[in-house]
Amino acid sequence: MSPSWIALIVLAIAAAGFVLARARAQGAAKREERRLHSLPNYYGWTAAIYAAGPALLLLAVWLLAQPVATRSLVWPVLEAEAGEGAAPSLMMATCNVSPPGSTPPSRAARSPTPPRATCRPRRLRAQMASQGVALGSDVTPATRDAALHWRRISGTGDLARGIAVIGLALAGAAWGIRRARPDFRARNAVERAMRGVLISAALIAILSTVGIVLALVFNTIEFFRLYPAAEFFFGTTWSPSFGGGSELGILPLLWGTLYISLIALLVAVPIGLFAAVYLAEYAHRNVRAWAKPMLEMLAGIPTIVYGLFALLTVGPLLVEAFGRGGWLGLGWMQGGTAVMTAGLVMGIMLIPFVSSLSDDIINAVPQSLRDGSLGLGATRSETIRQVVLPAALPGIVGAVLLAASRAIGETMIVVLGAGAAARLSMNPFDAMTTVTAKIVSQLTGDADFSSPEALVAFALGMTLFVITLALNVVALWIVRRYREQYE
Repeated sequence: MSPSWIALIVLAIAAAGFVLARARAQGAAKREERRLHSLPNYYGWTAAIYAAGPALLLLAVWLLAQPVATRSLVWPVLEAEAGEGAAPSLMMATCNVSPPGSTPPSRAARSPTPPRATCRPRRLRAQMASQGVALGSDVTPATRDAALHWRRISGTGDLARGIAVIGLALAGAAWGIRRARPDFRARNAVERAMRGVLISAALIAILSTVGIVLALVFNTIEFFRLYPAAEFFFGTTWSPSFGGGSELGILPLLWGTLYISLIALLVAVPIGLFAAVYLAEYAHRNVRAWAKPMLEMLAGIPTIVYGLFALLTVGPLLVEAFGRGGWLGLGWMQGGTAVMTAGLVMGIMLIPFVSSLSDDIINAVPQSLRDGSLGLGATRSETIRQVVLPAALPGIVGAVLLAASRAIGETMIVVLGAGAAARLSMNPFDAMTTVTAKIVSQLTGDADFSSPEALVAFALGMTLFVITLALNVVALWIVRRYREQYE
């Protein structure tokens, strides 16, 4: 039985337990809910949690543990058969093992290539295919037996998994129904279960972050064992070559990342801040009701759409204006992919980040400060410049730094709008690239993940992680250090 069907059966048992436990609690109280410690639904949820929680947890653990156990039982046979210089995984690849109960492989799947002299006899192939195993052209008896053993163990494990999970769900539902008595504190039990779920969710988020960081750290250390750290951090040439002789200096990539991010912030910060001031101080509530959601829709547009917009619209427009044959006749821009192209589009993408956060911060300034300034004779614009914005400045600076972190980590706009050239140049109309773009390119294709040219992607990712983490820490420090406390 497939895991999805087992999960559906468990949920059905939980639903039945909910109905039965609720009805039993009401029956025990003789339909007088005031005699119950908790509301009737809590008794139903208790039975549902007892049925679904442990069973689904067992299912998840079983799905993770069964392949490991099966591998530990079959792999020693294959390793003994493979000997030195051969991989057991390649030997198992010659046997296509179908799950128990599934349709045997077709003739085309069993014989993708014409048979050679080393093929097994045709009668043996037909016998094995009827058992759900398709043999390749070079299959030894040990490999065949291992494949059949693998299939038997997997079938037994699947059957035991279904029985154990469904049995545990039934036992949990029965226990929950049995405890549905008027004096049972069902509400407390449900709240404890929900607290456990919330704690588990928080732990999963924390452990996921720790796992990502550890993966970056270990692979970065492995990279620096193969490539000098000084050449990586201070090198001015980026020229990877999987054939050897690579120069992997990060400085051109960092320069392109910071240059594009600077242009994006020069676009996003003024427009976003002015939009926030207008929405918070000048706009009528009817205008604000539709203008702010329209502005925040920019944050919901996929970045690939922004990248296509940069490649097909903004780039050609800039070439027409600043290219050799453009209407300005300056000849600064040779192609549509450039730092300016990616920076302008990325700035448009960052506008809602700056405007939305700044708008919330400006609205948090007490109205009494505005009234006091206006009462002293200041105009509205003077009040905004001299009272509101200084009071909201720490939060606005934090919003700008968070937008900068978002700009540094952007990939698709850079790939499609800025080009792929790693260079140190001050010309904003030259094509450049960033750290994120090179992470994608280094891990794309048939790369040897034990080579410095592939492991350098983890070193780039670790560098980018440290930079964005530092920006976020600075933003939080500024907000907490200079935050105004109002009563």
